[in-house]
Parts: sequence; structure tokens; C-alpha cells
Amino acid sequence: MSTTIAPVDAPGPAAAPEPGRSGPWRLVRPGAAVLAGVMLFLSFPPRPLWWLAVPAFGLLGWALRGRRLRAGFGLGYLAGLGFLLPLLIWTGAVVGRFPWIALSAVEAVFIAAAGLGIAAVSRLPAWPVWAAGVWILAEAARARVPFGGFPWGKIAFGQADGVFLPLAAVGGTPVLGFAVALCGFGLYEVIRQVRAWRASGDVPRGPLAAAALAVLAPVTGAVAAMPLLDDSAEDGAATVAAVQGNVPRLGLDFNDQRRAVLDNHAARTTELAEAVEKGTKPRPDFVLWPENSSDIDPYANPDAYDVIDKAVKKIGVPTVIGAVIAPETGKLRNTLVEWDPDKGPVATYDKRHVQPFGEYIPMRPFVRIFNSNVDRVSRDFGAGHEIGVFDLAGTKVGLATCYEAAFDWAVRDTVTHGAQLISVPSNNATFGRSEMTYQQLAMSRVRAVEHSRSVVVPVTSGVSAIIRPDGEIVRQSAMFTPDVLVEKVPLRSSLTPATRMGTLPEALLVAVALAGLGWSGLRAFRARRGHAA
Repeated sequence: MSTTIAPVDAPGPAAAPEPGRSGPWRLVRPGAAVLAGVMLFLSFPPRPLWWLAVPAFGLLGWALRGRRLRAGFGLGYLAGLGFLLPLLIWTGAVVGRFPWIALSAVEAVFIAAAGLGIAAVSRLPAWPVWAAGVWILAEAARARVPFGGFPWGKIAFGQADGVFLPLAAVGGTPVLGFAVALCGFGLYEVIRQVRAWRASGDVPRGPLAAAALAVLAPVTGAVAAMPLLDDSAEDGAATVAAVQGNVPRLGLDFNDQRRAVLDNHAARTTELAEAVEKGTKPRPDFVLWPENSSDIDPYANPDAYDVIDKAVKKIGVPTVIGAVIAPETGKLRNTLVEWDPDKGPVATYDKRHVQPFGEYIPMRPFVRIFNSNVDRVSRDFGAGHEIGVFDLAGTKVGLATCYEAAFDWAVRDTVTHGAQLISVPSNNATFGRSEMTYQQLAMSRVRAVEHSRSVVVPVTSGVSAIIRPDGEIVRQSAMFTPDVLVEKVPLRSSLTPATRMGTLPEALLVAVALAGLGWSGLRAFRARRGHAA
């Protein structure tokens, strides 16, 4: 391998040759970057095309390897738009195109930064490792800033049906995403080395072996991690019921039918109680309602309190209600209420990560210039601070409300505080029949494997589901269809390596990325000094 070092802003001798500087050839790499992004989108649910993520990273590696930093940023941005624009189209389902395009454009900047970093490290030995680390660095940043981050679209969340899924139990979403990116970049490097071998007749044993290892290591690691997929009932089992009451109509206006939504969930619970009495359905140990199943504050509205209390008394077991609590002063609270059939409300959990531009409006006067829908959120929600773990009939249930399922810490906290089962109550009626609900369901499947816990997803309008600790969906509802899912699920208390280590795997992968970027910068600095001399 040549030891010549290229300047940071110029293609080095290891760079892939340009097909041409003018004409249609100039569009080849930009087109490849966009196509790579679209392939990443297509790898996400509801399509069972998880494997597309691997060639997507391979194609992205071809587009970025050896490029100048400015070109890497631009190509990365095109890949980001190709990925995020179709992935996040549901964000504009009812509020118009501008919020969707603006969100996608801002989030694509992180992928652009990843493109710049990948271009920089692509001249290093074993570059697929450094490049995959840079991708995870960008995801880590995107999950934290701005406004608390937006991790929707983490590569790991597209792998709920994939062979790499067991790695979620090893190191969480960062390790799972790193494995997919490494395999893809390694695949391209294998092809590149084989082509070089055929062209020169000289077998590049070391580089070819390293490239093959980048492909085989993630797959081998996933196979080795399969024993961590354990759905045995360490702490016995619990019969859980998830109620999907449905909403009167799609879109933002479902909020205008708050009483109808509450009545729907109460009615489904009453029907379940009648089915239990007839012996046609098993008696649940507890019942879970979705987020916003009562947008009427039951503490301030005696009528809503009475509707909930009658339904809970009828079923006769602890029930978790999703309610909007409106104190006389201060911010609203998105609250889950543990409702006991004898004592009424006995515990609450306030959502800790409220959604910017959905549950509260940052920079409201500025945002109003572009979209008047911000005034639909007339009163901001405030964030809670306590970790949510309810003791429901002897079962410790961890709570992560809707949007929180996308954040590693919000789910892990409940497990480290004793949760034997996780509940992700959600409300996606706002987003109609879009792919949003399937994307969110995939997150919960990854969380089930990551923490080796059964996960119950009660949703107002679908898709509700009950997931075993190995990520398998055992019960699932249809969209915008009233339903009650009842299933006996295993309870577990052991901790996976991912749960035990927390953010450590992500920190190590970020360190890998920073080391690669530092090495690349040092090589460029030395090369410039050499040219100057």
C-alpha cells in the first residue's frame, strides 16, 4: 500500500478515479448518493427490506470514498434528503409541506456532516471501521440536538426483522447501527479490492482480508449474540390487555372529539369485562390504555372521572389511563395515570421528553410566520422528571410514552429501575394512515430485544401490538379499528449487556470516529507541511 499522503482537500492517490469532469458523468455520484438515501428509506418498515441498508451503505461508500470534504458534505446532504424526505413525510400529513420539508432539511445536515467525515477517513487503512463510527457519531449528535434531539430514522430502527437484530442486546441501537454500516462499507471495499486485483494481477491480501472481515464480523457477531434472545419467563408471566378505542376521524381534529375518544376506550374496556365474565377471553392482570385516551382532565372533570372509574371497576384490575392534565396555572402535562378499581387514581407518570413543535412550540412567534398551525398548540406541555415504573398487580411496568421510545435513555431508565415489562402507550391519530405507526412499532421491537423485555404498545388508532422479548409480535391490531389485545407474556428481570452498559458502547464508537477523524487530520497536516517544504 502506498504511503503517499494526500492533502485533506484533494483526492489522494487512493481515491476512486473520476469518470469525467463534464457532461452527464458529473451527476453519477450525486445520483448514487440520492439512491443510497432512498434505499435506506426502503429498508424501513412497513417493507420487509431491512437488507437493503447494507448495499445502501456500500453505494454511499462508493460515492464518498476519496472525495474532497466539500464534496463529501454535499453528497452526504443529498443522501440525507433521499433518506429523510420520504421517511418523514408523515410529519406533514395534516400541517402542510413546509414543516415536513424543513424538518427533513435540518436533519439531513447531520447526514451531510457524516458524509464529510466519511470522505475524510476514507483514505485511511481499514476505512470502513472509521466510516461506520462517523455514521454513529452523526446519529448520536442528531439524537441530542437541537431541542433535545430527533433520533427518528436511526439505522437500527429499520432492522427489527434483520439478521443483525441480536446485536441490540449487546450494545443497543449504536452497536446495531454500526454493524449495518460497517457491513455495507466493507461490502464496497471487498468489491473495490477484487477489482484492483483483477486489474493489476497482484493480490492485495492484507486489504482484501480486512475488507472481508468488515463484512463477516457484524454477521458473525449477530450469530454469536443469538443466545441473548431469551423470552423465557424468569419472573413468571402476566396476562395483559391493550385497548385500542379508535378515534372518530383522522387528523388534528381528533382533539375536537375528546369525549368520543374517552368513551370509545371505556366501551372497549367494558366489552372486555363482559367477555371475561362469559369466559370468551381470559381475565387480564392489568389493562393498558393509550396516550391521550382521555384528553379530558379526569381530576378537573367529574364526568370524565366517572366514565373512567366505571370502566375500571367493571374490569376489576389496575388500568393505566393516558390523560392530559390541565392545572389552573403552569404547563399542561401528558400523564399516565394508574387507576385502581377500588382506590381510583393512585400513581402518575408525566412524559419526560415532550415533543417540540407538537407538544410545545419553541420560538413560537418565528415559527408562526411559516405555519399558523402552531396556534393549535395554544398551551405548551411541560416535561416530567420522575422515571415511570408502575406496580400493577405485582408486575413492575416501565412506561415510555410514544415519542420517548425513540430515545435510548428513556426506555433504559425504566428497566434499570426494575421494570419487568415495558409499555409504550402512543397516539398517532394525527398522522392518519401514514407509515409513522409502523416505524414506531419497529422501535418497540428493537427495544424488546435491547432490554430482553416484553413490550406492549397500546395505540389510540393503530397499530397496537404485544411483543415478546425476542422481538416477535404475537398480537397486532389493524389501523383505525377498535380492538382489545389480550395475551400472556413472560416477565423478566435479568439485564442484557446493552442495558448494563448504557451509553458506554455509543461513547466507544464515537471515540472510534473521533480517532479516525483525528488521524485523517494529522495526515493532512503532515502532507501540507511536506508540500510546503
